[in-house]
Amino acid sequence: MSKTISAAAADTPSQGLLQVNVVNIENNFPIRNATVSISYTGSPDSTLEKVTTNSSGQTEQISLSAPPLDYSLQPGDERPYSEYNLEISAPGFKTAYISGTEILPTATAIQPVRLEPESDTEPEENPIVIPEHTLYGTYPPKIAEPEIQPVGESGEIVLSRVVVPQTIVVHDGVPTDSTAQNYYVPYRDYIKNVASSEIYATWPQSTITANVLAIMSFTLNRVYTEHYRNRGYDFTITSSTAFDHKWIYGRNIYESISVIVDEIFDNYLSRPEVKQPILTQYCDGRQVQCLHRGWMTQWGSCDLGEQGYSPIEIIRNFYGDSMYINTAEEISGIPASWPGYNLNLGTSGQKVRQVQEQLAAISSVYSAIPKIIPDGIYGPATAEAVRTFQSVFGLPQTGVIDFATWYKISHIYVAVSGIGELNP
Repeated sequence: MSKTISAAAADTPSQGLLQVNVVNIENNFPIRNATVSISYTGSPDSTLEKVTTNSSGQTEQISLSAPPLDYSLQPGDERPYSEYNLEISAPGFKTAYISGTEILPTATAIQPVRLEPESDTEPEENPIVIPEHTLYGTYPPKIAEPEIQPVGESGEIVLSRVVVPQTIVVHDGVPTDSTAQNYYVPYRDYIKNVASSEIYATWPQSTITANVLAIMSFTLNRVYTEHYRNRGYDFTITSSTAFDHKWIYGRNIYESISVIVDEIFDNYLSRPEVKQPILTQYCDGRQVQCLHRGWMTQWGSCDLGEQGYSPIEIIRNFYGDSMYINTAEEISGIPASWPGYNLNLGTSGQKVRQVQEQLAAISSVYSAIPKIIPDGIYGPATAEAVRTFQSVFGLPQTGVIDFATWYKISHIYVAVSGIGELNP
């Protein structure tokens, strides 16, 4: 009977959600009243939906058709996501085109868009084309490496401790391709992009967390060992699955993945007596078989998550019992570190004032966020401003500044204040 029910469920179309976030590429400010036209990739001239952005540069969440949920929970030949084309226009800006935004059933897709202001010399617009997801398309298998890498002395900086970088420099091709472009990507945005490219957002939360930990540990190993810079290259990591992870310029991410990354982005995987983050390699376990024992299979991690395994249990099932979760000693590019405790109603002091000042600056750009006067006292007005901020930026709306909210405020403040440069 259960097989009959499952087969019936597999034939039932589902719905996914899409939200489009539009900002000015020059200053990361939100663009109000941008028009977003949505069509099926197979029928680009037939508009399904046309929506506009609010004062935060965001559209409402739009419900779109997607394949049955079962397709993304077990390996198969059916593509488990729908693909859509987007046309984004706004007065004073060049029109942007995105082909292949991926909509999974029951998941919320977030499509970032960065519009360029119009200029006197208007080059022809090149649409962003999002290729197939790595679990569905065909990509080169990972070239095996030792999980503990040599640390050279010839790099610009030899790190003495594990630091979460502000920016990852992604080489969009194999290392030796000198024509491939380098992109400067905020660390968390990079991790969200890779995870959205390599696993499905419909998977169990523990599975997503385990895979995000593996992606972050691998990435921080590349940072810590200066793997490519010690070989004469000017980038941190590549977008090639043969060498690193699949990062896709301009692709959509997913809310379920984004929330997890924001909560644990300072974590990585360690072994006893090993200083560097472990180079955690993996394969999908279906189209590409792992070359070595001790690698994680992505479909296998999905199975374990559905069986109720915790993230660390999934990790240890593949990488061994000596693996544990560690925390980076430093996070780069932030105005101030999280105090180590939540800020909420009744809290007072310098940390409250710092975050109030950042929220005040953000509210001058994101006008939906109530303006507050920095006084060092966490009162109802601050709580409401925090709650609105959380709503705009996809965090649980608690009105409490926890780890994820503190660093998200920091991230947005840096973006809109010009302290740092955020690129796609």
